[in-house]
Amino acid sequence: MRFGTLDGRFVLVRDGRALDVANASAGALPADPVAVLERWSDLVDWAAGADWSGSVAVTPDQLGAPVPAPRQVFAIALNYRPHAAEAGFVAPDEPLVFTKFPSCITGPVTTVELPPGHVDWEIEVVVVIGRGGYRIPRERAWDAVAGLTVGQDLSERVQQLTGTPPQFSLAKSHPGFGPTGPFVVTPDELGDRDDVGFASRIGDEDIQQGRTSELIFPIDDLVARLSAVCRLLPGDLIFTGTPAGVGNRRTPPRFLQPGETLVSAVDGIGEIRQTFVARP
Repeated sequence: MRFGTLDGRFVLVRDGRALDVANASAGALPADPVAVLERWSDLVDWAAGADWSGSVAVTPDQLGAPVPAPRQVFAIALNYRPHAAEAGFVAPDEPLVFTKFPSCITGPVTTVELPPGHVDWEIEVVVVIGRGGYRIPRERAWDAVAGLTVGQDLSERVQQLTGTPPQFSLAKSHPGFGPTGPFVVTPDELGDRDDVGFASRIGDEDIQQGRTSELIFPIDDLVARLSAVCRLLPGDLIFTGTPAGVGNRRTPPRFLQPGETLVSAVDGIGEIRQTFVARP
């Protein structure tokens, strides 16, 4: 199953068409994305026999963020060994967790104003929580997950690295700094839910690539560890980490510029595109 939002309403997506779940279910399921995910089992049962006759043609440009207003957004730092090494750190023994504030979350095809400083890219596979829960055992962690989507953890490095110790969250939460989409794909539709490939580029320049099988803390481990502290709620997002290749660790450093377009793709899911402009 693939799902997202169209005009802020929860839709299923298949073969270039979108089905409004609230309309197609005659109101049995709600239009609000979080409200639908709170009824995950009902959604899965209904979707299996859904009538697609009322679906409409849709392109990724028309879709919004799959979960436009998540209640919690978790993000994991240094979750790939080559990225930890390029940043000058030893790979962590425990997940390093920060947040991106939910107001930065946006859809898959967007224009982003560059704030003052140095704006960097970080492609990430993003987990979308379905059933969620508290103290979820690792062996049941995937049952709590609705699916995976594409994300970018855009980061303004000057603000991020100011202070002792530095703080991450504000510098990673400017408007548009959490693009996600184009839709969420349930784990059963992925060839291997624990080994998903992804890559990003600026124009013709390949900048990052990786596979989730290379995560230090895999997705099921993250779900178990996070839920041991915080109850995971339907619609929550987990940005799972970025591989090597970020701009501030290049020689010389390379940052996003007005007029550039960043394209990020995850195998079996799709791609997102952000075009950057100068702030007026």
